[in-house]
This record gives sequence, C-alpha cells and structure tokens, in this order.
Amino acid sequence: MARSRLLPDNFTLTLIAVVVTATLLPARGQVAVAFDWITNIAIGLLFFLHGAKLSREAVIAGAGHWRLHLLVFLCTFGLFPLLGLALKPVLMPLVGAELYTGFLYLCALPATVQSAIAFTSLARGNIPAAVCSAAASSLLGIFITPLLVALLLGVQGQGGSTLDAIGKISVQLLLPFIAGQIARRWIGGWVNRNKGWLKNVDQSSILLVVYTAFSSAVIGGLWQQVPALTLLGAVAACCLLLALALLFTHLLGKWLGFGVEDRITLLFCGSKKSLATGVPMAQVLFASGSIGVLILPLMLFHQIQLMVCAVLAQRYARRPEPATLAPAGA
Repeated sequence: MARSRLLPDNFTLTLIAVVVTATLLPARGQVAVAFDWITNIAIGLLFFLHGAKLSREAVIAGAGHWRLHLLVFLCTFGLFPLLGLALKPVLMPLVGAELYTGFLYLCALPATVQSAIAFTSLARGNIPAAVCSAAASSLLGIFITPLLVALLLGVQGQGGSTLDAIGKISVQLLLPFIAGQIARRWIGGWVNRNKGWLKNVDQSSILLVVYTAFSSAVIGGLWQQVPALTLLGAVAACCLLLALALLFTHLLGKWLGFGVEDRITLLFCGSKKSLATGVPMAQVLFASGSIGVLILPLMLFHQIQLMVCAVLAQRYARRPEPATLAPAGA
C-alpha cells in the first residue's frame, strides 16, 4: 500500500528521532566538542557537493528571465520579512517571544534548492528558471540573511559584527561551494552518477547539526521553555505564514501577467525556506544554547511546506497539456 503524500517522509521521521535522541541522550562535554567538529566538516562537504552538482549550463539557460528572478528574490527576502513583522500581533500570543524570534529568522532565510526545483518539475513549470532562481537565492542568502537577521533581530553573529558573520558563513559555506564548482570539471560526472546515495551527505549534515543544537538546547532547558500548547501554536503559525506566502506569490504572478509555467516557478521558489541552509547558518549566527529554539519553527515549516507543495504540484501536474497547432499539410 502506497504511503500518502500527506504523511511525513523518511527523512522527517529520522529528524524527529534525532530530536528525541537529543532529548534523552544529549551530547555533553568532550562528546559535544567532537560533534561540533564533525558537524563543521560535514557542512563543508555538503556545500562542496552542492557546488559540484550544480550545472552551469542549466543556470545559464534560465538566467535571462530577470523579471521572474527579481520577483522570486523580492518574495524570499522582502515579502517574508514583511509578513513576519506584520504578523507579530498574531504570532507573539501563539508562540511567545523566543519562538517568534525563530520565525523572524525563518523569514530571513533563502529559498530551498532541491525541493523547489523538484516540485516545479513535477508541476510542469519553468524548470531552467527554477534552477537559476533557487541557486541564486541560496548563494545570495549567504550575504543577505546575516544582514536581515541584524535588521530584524539586532543579532550580529556570535559576539561580532554583521560583516564578521558574513565572513564566517562565506568561509564555511561559500568557499566549499566555489571549490565544488571548480572541481566539477573533474568530479561532476561521478557526482551525477552517484547523486542517489550522495544525498545522504545532505541529510546527515542536517541531522548532525540538529542533534548538536538540540543537545545544547535540552541541557539549557528547551522543553521547559516550549510546552505542548506553545508547540501547537507554532504549527498553526507555520501554516498561517505558508498560506499567506502561497497566496501572495500566486496573486503576484497573475497580476504581473506571467504565464502558467512561470507562475508555478514563482509559487514553488518564492514560498519556500531552506532547512539545509538555515540550520548551518544558525550555528554561525547564534550562540549554541539558543539554536534549538530558533530552528524549531524552521523544522516545522520545512515539513508543512513539503506536504502542502506536494499536493499543489500534483494538482498542477494534472492540468491539460497546451493545445499544439497541427503541422501544415496534415
């Protein structure tokens, strides 16, 4: 019997298991230090492989659609922060001040890459434009997210300036990505042939960061700060934020006269937030003891956006094929 698309995927179930493990068996002392080192290495490898996987040809193919890319960019880094600020009177009573900070951090993050492209492909949208928009969002987020975090939260990295935070993120994320792009000419074919099992690097690095972050947070009393009722409020807040983002991206695409394929790309690239980028960034931008609470909204939003977008992509995929003109003389 096939699993319903509304049920969590295996990775999400593993993510939940990691949070439970960190709650029951948090890393302490030298074990925590060792996990920090392993996590940093895994994150560097993750972005190196992202660089090696990303095809320059696919990006160049979609790069000319600048109006669509600009709109995706404005939705990702403009619409979301405005929604986060505008919803403060609603979100604060639902989740409290500390989790609301996590929602503002969520709003400052870049879009996803893999899932945005996958859903655009499933829905028969503009795939080259989706590749370009999602990749540009991920790269620009390395510089823009720390600036937005400083603006929205007044946070400037772990005891340093915003420029220091950008520098740390660049060293940990951007340099491995560039190294991967350079190495692509030699290892690109191997990476493409083995991308099925290499996705484990993506997932493993996220799981490591989540375990170390939640271990630190549990030791600091995370679950005393986030009772069950507040957690339910956070789920409701994620649903509200996603619903508004989907509504605005859908309406903007229509109002600006984009075709259906471009509107699909805008919907899936402009309404999503990246867990793969957000978790490593949080490790650089915030003190380790506060990361668990801050990334909790992101983890919830990640699963909700996957379930909702899977349903929407299937709905778009079922639309009729466009009529084609019969060839002359037929």
